[in-house]
Amino acid sequence: MSLKVRLQEDMKTAMKAKESARLSAIRLALAAIKQIEVDERIELDDAAIVAVIDKLLKQRRDAASQYEAADRLDLAAAERFEIDVLGAYLPQALTSDEIDALIEAAIAESGARAASEMGKVMALVKPKAAGRADMAEVSRRIKEALNRQTD
Repeated sequence: MSLKVRLQEDMKTAMKAKESARLSAIRLALAAIKQIEVDERIELDDAAIVAVIDKLLKQRRDAASQYEAADRLDLAAAERFEIDVLGAYLPQALTSDEIDALIEAAIAESGARAASEMGKVMALVKPKAAGRADMAEVSRRIKEALNRQTD
């Protein structure tokens, strides 16, 4: 079953169960997917849908942290709930060791030796880690690994 079909089925289930918060989060994802499909006149595959959901999750995390900083814990809790709902549609997250292994393999494959060549490594790691790891964290780890090589 494709990810889009799974979202649509879960939307129907949430409607029947009258789970309004869950329904809202699923509709949010489906609307974002539909918007891209209409704008670009394409049918998104599962990899593209994962990228859309990943982007929505990043927005939710940012909003939740801003709400917490403003001491609006009720709104932050709503954002965290949406994070939990949307996060269920992403593939299983990579472990720390798996991320390190991807980075080491990409550094070896690209031949990168300095932090200035980080783009080469990131280009190899991103397709394998997108939706399965926080790319900001991956970027930081790549930079650390390249800096260790120059030391």
